[in-house]
Amino acid sequence: MGQGKRHGRAAMGFTVKSGWAAVVLLGGPAASPRMLDARRLELSDPAIPETRQPYHAGFGTARSSGPELSRLVASVERFGRRSVSGLIQHYTAEGHKFAGVGIVVGSLIDPERIANGHIRIHALEGQLFRKVVEHGAGRSRLPCSIWRQRDLYARAAAILKQPEPKLRVALSVLRRPELGPWRAEQKAAALAAWLVLAGRGRKNETIRRRHPNLQRVGIR
Repeated sequence: MGQGKRHGRAAMGFTVKSGWAAVVLLGGPAASPRMLDARRLELSDPAIPETRQPYHAGFGTARSSGPELSRLVASVERFGRRSVSGLIQHYTAEGHKFAGVGIVVGSLIDPERIANGHIRIHALEGQLFRKVVEHGAGRSRLPCSIWRQRDLYARAAAILKQPEPKLRVALSVLRRPELGPWRAEQKAAALAAWLVLAGRGRKNETIRRRHPNLQRVGIR
């Protein structure tokens, strides 16, 4: 890309999936953001296929607690944090100065509160991969904002003071075909990055407790 120094302030958006994330890099200002990069980022080790769904022993079956589950979770944490940190370092070396990171997830509910076993193991995996992204950003001392996907457009419309249909059109225009697919997960990642550029986000208390010197991205 080699254009980071011309764009200055930037934000990364992640839409977290099981084993990977859609990542979009936007440059500011927030009034007219530009897409600088978009890619798929692996959060689990392709050499260990089980790490993509470490809490699954099979379709709808939970993996029992024990050494194997611990090994798979540790592999995800190690590989995923390195993957996120490496991408941030890559963008920083290109000259981008980050306002922060926006993360879009399917759920924020505590998995232990979910009675259905199959749904609970999906929630555990969602939580694991979300935390991998948080920790990778925390290593680079970047503040994180967390958004639930089903709330994202409504919150963005209120915060950015634009109707949702207009936001959807604006996101479509951001697309750069040479950077690959522009599906719902890429658009959500772009919108999360846009909110970070605008200085609006949902404060991530977990990251602030572990990294107290991080800036706050607050809701006003």
